[in-house]
Amino acid sequence: MSFIKKIKRNGKIYLAEVESVRVGGKVVHKYLRYLGKESDGKTILTTSISNAEIESVKLSGPLMVLHSIAESIGLPGILGEYSKEILSLVYAHCLDYESLNHMKKWFARTDLNLILGLEALTEKRLVNALDAMESEHFITNQVKIFDKVKSVLKIKTKGVVYDVTNTYFHGKKCSKAKYGHDKENRKGHKLVQIGLAVTQEKGIPIFHKTFPGNIHDARTFSDISNDLEGFGIKSGLAVIDRGITSAENTAFLSKNHWKILCGMKLDNNIKKTLGDEFKSQDLCVTKNRLRMGKTIFYFKEQTYTHGGIKGRLIIIYNSRKAIEVAEFRLDEITAAQVRLLNKKAIKPELEKYFTKNGKINEAKISEDKKFDGVSFLFTTTNLNATEAIETYFDKDVVEKCFQSLKGVVSLRPVRHWLYNRVEAHVFICYLSCLLLSILKEKVRPMGLSFQVALNELDGLYRVYLKDPKKNFKTCCAYKEARRNIKSS
Repeated sequence: MSFIKKIKRNGKIYLAEVESVRVGGKVVHKYLRYLGKESDGKTILTTSISNAEIESVKLSGPLMVLHSIAESIGLPGILGEYSKEILSLVYAHCLDYESLNHMKKWFARTDLNLILGLEALTEKRLVNALDAMESEHFITNQVKIFDKVKSVLKIKTKGVVYDVTNTYFHGKKCSKAKYGHDKENRKGHKLVQIGLAVTQEKGIPIFHKTFPGNIHDARTFSDISNDLEGFGIKSGLAVIDRGITSAENTAFLSKNHWKILCGMKLDNNIKKTLGDEFKSQDLCVTKNRLRMGKTIFYFKEQTYTHGGIKGRLIIIYNSRKAIEVAEFRLDEITAAQVRLLNKKAIKPELEKYFTKNGKINEAKISEDKKFDGVSFLFTTTNLNATEAIETYFDKDVVEKCFQSLKGVVSLRPVRHWLYNRVEAHVFICYLSCLLLSILKEKVRPMGLSFQVALNELDGLYRVYLKDPKKNFKTCCAYKEARRNIKSS
C-alpha cells in the first residue's frame, strides 16, 4: 500500500508517494511519483487547479470569526468536556438555528469539523452536552466568561441595565414553566422568565438567570442584585424598566448604595403629585425641549419620594406618541361599538368607554387622553434631566439583546421538556447573544452591524480539492462574489 512521504532537502520539504517493498530481505521505499511540497505548513500540489476535482464546499467564514471570538474569551476551556458540541449549538443559533435532530445535517454543510476538531456530530452527543450542563454551574461559568470579556473589551461596569423577558414553553416536565403574564399576549402556554443584565456601556451581556413564569418582573431584581456582587459589581447606576420598578426595589437599591434611574407607571401618587390642573401641553416650551434622533421630548422635573427614598420625578411628553395613542384608542372604540351593535363581546379594557346603554363615554376618553404620550422617570442620581432621559432611553441595549435572543438566536419557543435542558437551552442562547454583542463592538469602527458583517462572511467557503490522478487532497478558501451573481 502506498503512502505519502515527506523528504527534506536543502531546508525544503517535498512530498512523494511511495510504497514499501522488500529488496534483498530488506524493506525499502519505492518512489512512485512526486506530489508537491510544503511551504509554511501548507501543501502545494504540482497539479494544475484546472485538473482538480471539487470534493465538497463547506461554509467557513462566519464560523471562523465566531470561533475566534469564543477563543478570545476562553469559552472552549470554560465549557468543559462537551465544549465542541456546545459551541456547535451556539454557532448554529448565531447563524442558522436548527433543532437538535437537524444539527447533524447542518454540521455537515459547515467547516466546523476542521475549526473545532470535531469529526462528527450526533444527536446523542448533543443531548449529552445539554444534560452535562448543570444549572448550579451557570452563574460560576458566567463569572469566568465576563471576567475575560471585561479584559478583552476593556469594560468598566459603572452602570447596569436590567430587564426581564419571557418565552413560552412546550412540554409539561419543567418545574419553572408556569402560567403567567406573557409579554406577547400568547395564551395557553406556560412561561419561563429570563432576567438579563447588560453593561450600560456597550450593552454587553453580563449574565442571565431564569425564573418561574409566574414570578413578577419586580421580584426578580433583588435576586439579580445579589448575584451581581459575584461579578465584582457592588454599586453604580441601575437602569431598570418601569415593569420592574417597585417601592421595595428602590429602597433595596438605596440601602445597598446603588443609584437608580427607573421608569415609573402612572399611579395615584403621581397623579396627586401633578395635581388636577396638569396639562401635558404646558410642557411644550423651548427650554424643556430635547431631540433624540427623530423623536422630540418635552420635560420638567420636581422632587418626589419613592419607596421612602427622596429623588426627582421627571415628567416627559412626546406629542407624536400622544397622537398615535389617541388615534389607536379611537380605532379600538369604534370597532368595539360595531361589535356591541351586533351583540358581540368586546375587550374588557374597552368596556369603560361605553355607558350602560352602549353609547360612547366621551368624558372617560377625555380623562384617559390627558396622559397620552406622557411617561415618567424617577432617579436618585446627579444627572440633569436631559442626561437622565438620554441614559434611560438608551437602555435599548438590553432590548436589542432580547431581540437577538428571541429573533436571531431563536430563543422561542423552548421545545426541550426537561428542566435542565431548558436551562441549558437558554444558556446557549445567552452565549450566542454574547458573541454577537462582541462582534458588534468589533465591527462598529467599520460602520457595520453584526448582521451585515455575518452576511458578508457568509459567502466565504472552504473548498476541498482532490487530484484525480495522484489521489492527493488539499483545500483552499473561496469567496463567493454574491453581489455579482445573477439568477439564470
